[in-house]
Amino acid sequence: MDNEIKYSDKQIQLANFAKAMSHPARVFILEKLSKMNACCYSGDLIDDLPISRSALSLHLKELKFSGLIQGTTELPYIKYCLNKENWQIAKLLFKELFVE
Repeated sequence: MDNEIKYSDKQIQLANFAKAMSHPARVFILEKLSKMNACCYSGDLIDDLPISRSALSLHLKELKFSGLIQGTTELPYIKYCLNKENWQIAKLLFKELFVE
């Protein structure tokens, strides 16, 4: 179809980041990790959130899938931190979106 909209790679990537940030718990996780400027275990996050461990796990999975965070396995735990490269890309894409 010639009239089909073709989305740019930037639009697709921004939409993926926005989807990953579409829940307050995920925004909280991103804020906490960015303020810590370090990695932490999921157990370090659960005490501050009014959600179950299984819900936290799902939110972390979504953020990791989007590339906004990364996880390093240190059995029996996973240590999470911001993916600084993708976080910079996300900030740039959102900034470009809101330019007048």
